[in-house]
This record gives sequence, C-alpha cells and structure tokens, in this order.
Amino acid sequence: MLVSNRPRAAALVLALATALGGGVSFAPATALAAPKASVDIPYEEFTLPNGLRVVVHTDRKAPIVAVNLWYHVGSKDEPAGRTGFAHLFEHLMFNGSENHKGEYFGPFEMVGATDMNGTTNSDRTNYFQNVPTTALDMALWMESDRMGHLLGAIDQKTLDEQRGVVQNEKREGENQPYGQVWDELGKSLYPKTHPYHHSTIGSMADLNAASLEDVKGWFRTWYGPNNAVLVLAGDIDVATAKEKVTRYFGDIPATPTMAQPKVDVAPLARSSRTTMTDQVPQARVHRAWNVAQAGTPDIDKLQLLAQVLGGSKSSRLDKRLLHEEKLVDSVAASAYASQLSSNFLITADVKQGVDPAKVEAIIDEELQKLLKEGPSKAELEQARTVFKAGFVRGIERIGGFGGKADVLAECTVYTGTPGCFRDSLKIIETATPAELKAVGNRWLGKGSHTLVVVPGPRTAIPEDPSVTPAPLKLPPVDAKYTTTPSTVDRSKGVPQTSAFPDLKFPSLQRATLSNGTMVILAERHEIPVVQMSYEFAGGFSADQGRKLGTSSFAMGMLDEGAGDLDALAFGDRAESLGANLGAGATLDGGKAYLSSLKENLDASIGLFSTMLRDPRFDQKEIDRVKATWIAGIRQEKARPNGAAMRVLPPLLYGEGHAYAMPFSGSGTEGSIQSLQRDDLVAFHRDWVRPEGATLIVVGDTTLKEIVPLLEKHLGDWRGAGTAPPRPQIGEVARPKQPRVYLIDQPGAVQANIFAGEVVPSTKNPESVRFDIANSVLGGEFSSRLNMNLREDKHWAYGAYSFAANALGQRPWMAFAPVQIDRTADSLKELHREISAYAGGKAPPTAEEVARIQATEIRGLPGSFETASAVMGAISGIVRYDRPDDYVFKRKAEIEALTPAQVKAAAATLDPNALTWVVVGDLKQIEQPVRALKLGEVQVLDADGKAVAAKP
Repeated sequence: MLVSNRPRAAALVLALATALGGGVSFAPATALAAPKASVDIPYEEFTLPNGLRVVVHTDRKAPIVAVNLWYHVGSKDEPAGRTGFAHLFEHLMFNGSENHKGEYFGPFEMVGATDMNGTTNSDRTNYFQNVPTTALDMALWMESDRMGHLLGAIDQKTLDEQRGVVQNEKREGENQPYGQVWDELGKSLYPKTHPYHHSTIGSMADLNAASLEDVKGWFRTWYGPNNAVLVLAGDIDVATAKEKVTRYFGDIPATPTMAQPKVDVAPLARSSRTTMTDQVPQARVHRAWNVAQAGTPDIDKLQLLAQVLGGSKSSRLDKRLLHEEKLVDSVAASAYASQLSSNFLITADVKQGVDPAKVEAIIDEELQKLLKEGPSKAELEQARTVFKAGFVRGIERIGGFGGKADVLAECTVYTGTPGCFRDSLKIIETATPAELKAVGNRWLGKGSHTLVVVPGPRTAIPEDPSVTPAPLKLPPVDAKYTTTPSTVDRSKGVPQTSAFPDLKFPSLQRATLSNGTMVILAERHEIPVVQMSYEFAGGFSADQGRKLGTSSFAMGMLDEGAGDLDALAFGDRAESLGANLGAGATLDGGKAYLSSLKENLDASIGLFSTMLRDPRFDQKEIDRVKATWIAGIRQEKARPNGAAMRVLPPLLYGEGHAYAMPFSGSGTEGSIQSLQRDDLVAFHRDWVRPEGATLIVVGDTTLKEIVPLLEKHLGDWRGAGTAPPRPQIGEVARPKQPRVYLIDQPGAVQANIFAGEVVPSTKNPESVRFDIANSVLGGEFSSRLNMNLREDKHWAYGAYSFAANALGQRPWMAFAPVQIDRTADSLKELHREISAYAGGKAPPTAEEVARIQATEIRGLPGSFETASAVMGAISGIVRYDRPDDYVFKRKAEIEALTPAQVKAAAATLDPNALTWVVVGDLKQIEQPVRALKLGEVQVLDADGKAVAAKP
C-alpha cells in the first residue's frame, strides 16, 4: 500500500521509458533506425449497465490473470480540511468487507497472488494483483465485495488503526534525506486553491480530524462502479470476462457522477525560488515547470525533450555538468504526466564544495541553448529509440507497476480511450526537431520554481491549518445507470479455489563456447528481446585482501568506456542500438548483463563483448566515478536504513571476514579514494574471465542462432594468467549474548530498528525450511512482526525479516521503522516475538504454515512470467550448484513440510545472540533503550566506530 506524491507514477511513461539510462549522441558515427513499432497491446472492452467500464487483453503465456481496478479519485478531489482522505481510504479498503472479515490479503495469499498492492496519487486510486486463472472468481468476488459491501466493515477501531499506519508512512517519508521536497514543491508550484497544492498523504491535522462519518461519506461519493475502470489482462478472453464481471459487479448500484476538476496547468507567471535545510550530505537543486497535462501531444514531446536535455548518460546536462566541468554527482531531467497539470523537472546533486548557483547557471545556459537551437536530428532519433525500446520491454508484464493492465487502465481513466498509448507512440515516432523546439519554448519559456536543499538542520515544513470542510453537495445518481440481478450468495463467503495451474519452467539448453564458458539458454518468444547475464566468481567477497569496494567499483566501470569508445561514446552506441548493458557485483559473484532488441542482436553482442574484454579504465573516468561513488556512500550514511546496513554486517561477521563490509558492497570513503587504476585492471584480469564462467541467455532466440553469434564475438576470448582461488568464506561464531548499537540521527521522527545474526548457508540442506520459518515470522504482510507492529499497535508502516542468499553463512535480519516515541516498546515487542517463536513458546501453527505453503507454491506459475524472473532462477541454479529442476524440487519440499519441521527450522534463530542496531535521535531513544537491558549498549558513528560517552 503506497502513496505516490509528485512525481506521480505513470504506467504509460513507465512502459515507454523502461530502458532509459543509456546515452544521447550529438553526432554519432552511425544513427540506427528506431526499433519497429510492431508490438501492440490488443484489447476489447465493454461497459456494464451500472457504468463499470471493463477492458480485456488476452495473453496466454502464463496461467495467470492481472486484475487491475482504478477508481478515478485521488488527492485532487479532497476538499480543504480533508487532505489525505483518498490515501487513507486506500488503506481502509485492505481491512476486509462486510462479507469477508479480516485482512484483505488473506484469500490472495492462499492462492499465491503476485504483484499485489494498492496505490494512491493525486489523480486516481488503484488496486492490482495477479492471480492464477483458476482463482479469478475469488479475486473478482473480493474486489466487488469491497466496492459494493464495505461500509458495514468500517468502524472506529479500523479507522484509528489505519490512521496510525498512514501517519507512520508519512513519518517514514519525512525521515528520509530530501524527504519533504515534494510537499514543498507542491506548495510552491500551485496556489492554495489548486487541487495539486497539497500532498497525497495529507496533513497530520486533517488525518486526526477525520471522523467515521466523514470517511463513509467519502466512500459513498467516489467508490462506485461508474467511477471505476477494471482491466483484466492475461489468460482470459472477453466472453469469460463479461460473464464473470457481470456476475460479481452487476448488482452494485452506481454512485453520484462527480465532475472531475477542470484542467488547470497553472503555468507560473514569473520564476521563484526557495531554499530549505535538511540532514543531507550535499546540496540538491530542483527546477520545475508546470506543463501540459496528460493525454496531450505536448507532454509526449516534452518527455523526448527531457531525454535530450538530461535523460541519459551523455545528455547535454550530463556531458556538461558531470563529465566536462565535474560540478555535480548526478543530474537528470524528466517530464511527469498528470491529469490537470504535468511537471517538467531538472534535479542535480551538487558536489560538496561547489556553489549551487554555479550549477543553476549552467543548467539555465544549456536549457536556453536547447530552446534556441532545438535538438539535432541525431539526438532526437536516439531519444526516440530509447522510448520505443522501453515500450517493447515494458509490455512483457501483464500486471504490476507499468505492466500492460496498468497502461490500458491509465489510458482509459485519463483519456477515455484504452489505446491512447498508440497515439503517444505515433507522436514519438513522428516528432521533429522543430516541434520539440517549439514545445520547449511554449512551456519552458515560462516561469519556473527553483528549490535548493542544503545541508543543515531538518526544516519542518508548516502544514496548512486544518479547516472544517463545507458540506459536500452530491448530485443525484444518473438515471441511465441500472443494475443486473445478482446470482451470487455472498453469505457463503469467498469462493474457494480448488484447482491450480501446474508450474511450468522453460527447459534449459546448454552449449560450451570455445572460450570455456558454459551457455545456458531458456527460450522465451513473447517479445523480440534477448537478455544475457554473464556470471562470474568473485563478488564482494573477493575484496578480501583488496580495498573494500573494489569488486563493485571495477564491475561498475566496465560500461564507462571500452575499446575505441570513451564513456560518452559507449553510452551513445548502446542507446542507438536500443540496448541496456552494464555490470555489477553481489556478495559472492559478479555479473555483466545485456538486454538486446532482437533486430540488433549481433551488434549488441559485439558491444557487450567489447565491454567485457576491453574496458578502458580511463583515468579521467575513474576520477569522475570515484567522486560520485563517494558521494553515494555519504548518501547511504544519511539514509537511516543505509546507515544501519553499512554497520550491521561487519558486526555480524567480525573484522577480517570476507562478508564484513557494508551490505551494499560500496566500500568506504577511504577505500574508494585510495583505489588506483591498477587495482581495477587487476580485478578485471582475475575475475572477469570466460573460463569457468556461465552465460545465461533468456529470450527470443534459439541455440542454433545464438551460439554462432557468441562464438563470433566471444569465442577467442581468453583470461590472462591463472585464475585466483575462490574467496575463503570462514565460519563465524555467534555472540554469547545480545548486543545493542545506537547510531544518532538528530531530529529524526522515526527510529529504524534492525536485529541480525548469522544463519547457515543458502547451500545448507535445511535452507528452504528456514526460509519458510522466516516467512511465518516476518516474510509476508500477514506475518507476525508486521501484524503486531503495524496492524495491531500501528507503531510502524511495516515490519519484516529476511535472510540474504550467500555461499557462506547468511545474514538474517529483522527490521522495523517505528515512530520515535515507541522505539523501546517496539524493540521489546520484536524481541518478544522472536524469542517466543524461536524458543518454541509460540511455535508456527498449522494455519500459518499452510498459508505460507500456499503463497509459495501457488504463486510459482505466475512467478516466471518475465524473462528477468527466469534468468534470476537460473542464476541461483548456477551460483548455488542446484539441479536444473530445482524449482520443482523446491516446490515438492515446501509441499511436504510439516509444522513440526518449520518449528525446528525456527529454532535456528537464537534470540540471545541477536545484534541490534537502532538509528534515531539519540536524545530521545538512548535512555529508554538502555532501560530495557536487552544487552550491552554502545553508541556508534555512521562508519561503525565507537563514540565515546559524554561526561
């Protein structure tokens, strides 16, 4: 359950722009044609007599259906004095209905639903989930029950509970660095009378003022079938959809037809600026314009213009500010589409010691140059390629954020036409440099607002005073809406799903290249894309004996220039191909990845090969990336979770262990600063080598086609010298008693609590059992930790636990961001829950185990919908020496588990060996935490060094 403040997530933008992040060329040697726009989202639609509009898209690649329900109501519709209502109500609709008492997630977990959530932004509220085809009746029953039968389930207790959860979500956002930026921008960009002036999450005062009758009135006003769009995408056809939707939704009466606010772009007549302080490591400049609303050709063209200006690796702003003058650590330009008014936004993270005014001046200079001259043909063609390639990749998924169901729903709600994405694609295909120049001058030649956030005490943004809203006058229900008699007996409860689809996983085909690399292919022909992951040994653990962060830094440098191409030219070449490629490291290995359009597969593999075999490691690029990397470490330390995750692993594993490093693998400021080019060349020589490596290929190709291409570009590649031995991952003993470490975050409104200890390796025969035991405790929304701290106590927005995969002992962690005045209480509850569960006083119940089994097993058919998901599973097979049929063996093992076996696995945890790390305002948390006497308490700085006690 998420709130989307500005920028509002736009499904169409996500689908079009999935591939953003390459480079823009000013004068590439070869400008390739944009990918063919032959990929579509065909659909059919119908409308029920009660006004519910239904859009159906058939995609039979997996036995699942995406159910995506959009209500055309968001924070823009909230009257003064009732800000935050739309988002609050989104939460309330997850708390059961008149015919299903209890948490909404329950029945969905029992059928293995995936990609399930709800979000609210200023324009709409949506609920979505992917369910097995056989569970579609259950999903439609549940969605229709909360649409038509909700009010009787909302009482004061439920309202108070979810009000507390939402307020903790608000605190969690505000507790992050730069976390109040969108509140401030909304207030500055729009007048008080504009629907976008206030944030989606609302004010504390208005949330506190919400009465039960207010909330029920809000539901009666907005949540009817005539104000909703339902999209069903996947293993379904329109005839089946019409029968089922009519059965479950047809008898729900329409609600009053509420007028949507008029489009009001509200362009700024003159430029303005504000400065705010926050606990941030560096200044951040924001410059924003109010521009054309969603559904207009102008917003599509502005997105292309943003790509040219600052949307990719070698865009104009990147080239000038990041590469040439080295004044920023990052810069970006984007256009975010919304119903009443969109935003064009430029952001820049200013290097420490640089005057933000200097960065602002160059941003304006580059913008004015672009507005005067317009983009070049090459720039436009490359930006066009990026967007169209992104669309091809984005529509692989039927549901979730930015999937096909999301695209159809967004188009229908905002434009009335499910296929509006076709218009956007046509605009992107046909836009000219002159048109982009004209649209830029039309909108960016007006006033803008600049917000600069600088390091200092956190600014408390004053909330608008709460007022009593005027009584809402509802129009009568339109007489054209009628209902159909229901054949559903809701007194019988939720329809039970008795049969489930079989798990299907593509067969793995193998070949060995001349260079010694094993190729594993899984064919997927749904979209014309081929993905690759070259899997190497090494990883963070190979930093042992080297400078911390070497592995991540070296792998991250592979795409910063290779062969004859410097960093900018390399990015240009990738974008011109519509390819995504790069490299990175994880705890126990490194990998290089490529996502290629089928039509450019040969050339893309050629570029991939150059990156792998001949990275340049240019000193100027090393220096640039090093500065940006160190700035990223400082950003990590400024984020509460980042600070905790940098400190906890070294505490768990001890000095000198291969895993005793920040969880991100980013190293320390000192270790990165000391890196030399020779360090990177040596790491590449030792660990990026074809012998013994595995190249995973998933996508629209065959072994007959792909092996010759791989041989052509990689067959003669040989590693230099002898490969080093694998990193030695030693066993560590747990501490003999609990330890508590505190990290000060002055002024924090929340405390972030982590508890951790080491558990056996992923390769341990009992690892699957332990994973299920963890799921009962903290792995799911309805697990014990979250139900306690969020749903029962409403002290936290969420509380979970997990164990990261590792060849050595795994780090197990539980975490909860909690309101600051409940830090000690939350610690006590977490300790009690873990102790009772692991110690056997509160063992897993048969019901809990059955629920996790159902979630894990029945969700498997939908878990491998995408090529990336398949690739991830194969990567695990390779990394942990698993058999090819591991996904089936794991399924069988989970099916056979008993509560007694899960209880035994839970005993793996030792509550007396926990290491606690708490990040918060020391003045508020230290004494209450010490009073708990959980263990020895020590204060650390953000680098994990002990802080001397104040006299």
